[in-house]
Amino acid sequence: MVISIKDGLKLFGIMIVAFCAVFVCTFFLNFYLDAIAIKDAVTEAQQPLYDAQLATAKLVCAISGCFLALIAVVMTVFYVKLFVDGHMRQLGILKAMGWASGKIALRFWVFGLSVLIGAGLGYGAGQIAMPYIYDSLTIDTLIIDIHFYPSLLVLLVFVPTVIYSLLACGYAYFALRRPTSDMLKGRIDRKPKRHKEKPARAGKERPFLVESCFKTLSSKKLLTFFVAFACFCFSSMVQMGASMWQLSTEVMGAMILCIGIVLAVTTMFMAVTSLVKSNIKTVSMMKVFGYSVKECTLSVFGGFVPFAFLGFAVGTGYQFGLLSLMVNIVYKDINAMPEYNFNVPVLFITLACFIALYCALMVAYSFKLNKISVKEVMLEN
Repeated sequence: MVISIKDGLKLFGIMIVAFCAVFVCTFFLNFYLDAIAIKDAVTEAQQPLYDAQLATAKLVCAISGCFLALIAVVMTVFYVKLFVDGHMRQLGILKAMGWASGKIALRFWVFGLSVLIGAGLGYGAGQIAMPYIYDSLTIDTLIIDIHFYPSLLVLLVFVPTVIYSLLACGYAYFALRRPTSDMLKGRIDRKPKRHKEKPARAGKERPFLVESCFKTLSSKKLLTFFVAFACFCFSSMVQMGASMWQLSTEVMGAMILCIGIVLAVTTMFMAVTSLVKSNIKTVSMMKVFGYSVKECTLSVFGGFVPFAFLGFAVGTGYQFGLLSLMVNIVYKDINAMPEYNFNVPVLFITLACFIALYCALMVAYSFKLNKISVKEVMLEN
């Protein structure tokens, strides 16, 4: 069978996103339920901080959980599409042998295994980190004991697994609804798009490398999103983590910092790896015509630079808006809460690290592009 359990276990990106989402939601939702259980023991003096902590738990779960869940949805669709496009002929052979599209699509349930593993590990890590998080959320002398809630285990681990398995099957069924003859020929597009040729204007023709950048961007819109999202994660989480050391605790700041870096590296690795694989033929032909490795790298990655900086800028604004919301609205009745202002030095330090990491990634993948063998690409066809 074309679709195996190994295919589902290869989705490390979805595992990591599911891990981060469930990890954060586990201890915050657990804290919320434990805090609600002792609301009658809260004194009048403790009430403002108590309400603020509950609001923080709900806000973080709503923002981080829902946002990461949406990213996991996009990544699931992306992986299923890559798999269907990469195994078009094999899947077409199954349909030619009498397999219905629905029967083949049901095999894509294995893609939910990545969510099960990631969510399970995230839940376990959240349980381990819970005592440290509870200490950082202490409300004066109010003692909040940790309790186990089976409903959270079901909600955060098993329910997402079922949902994403159904999502993978549903999208696979949609992707497989095409003529068997087209699948056997390896055609990816459902209907070829007819573009009206515009007459060339004098002096308006773009150089080949520039045209190649625009062509890559127009055909890889989803990868453009992932590049921007990776830079968004790095920018927002690193700056937020540094600011949380002043507003909250070192534990909370380090946790946010690590989650941001892991998400950024994962999404960027997934996007760049897929981008290199999809441009192997183009790069090989450019090498035949004498283009250097630097020019090949710029033609593949150059167009994504503006979107990378756009993601960084949006992440900067996002973390500032979120922390301002927490300090000025959620914690407005807490007298001991320090004033929060935009941290300019942290911005420039984060920007310098971002540029260094982005350039290092491009250099590393330029070596991979240089190793592309024209002979191997020609023999594949």
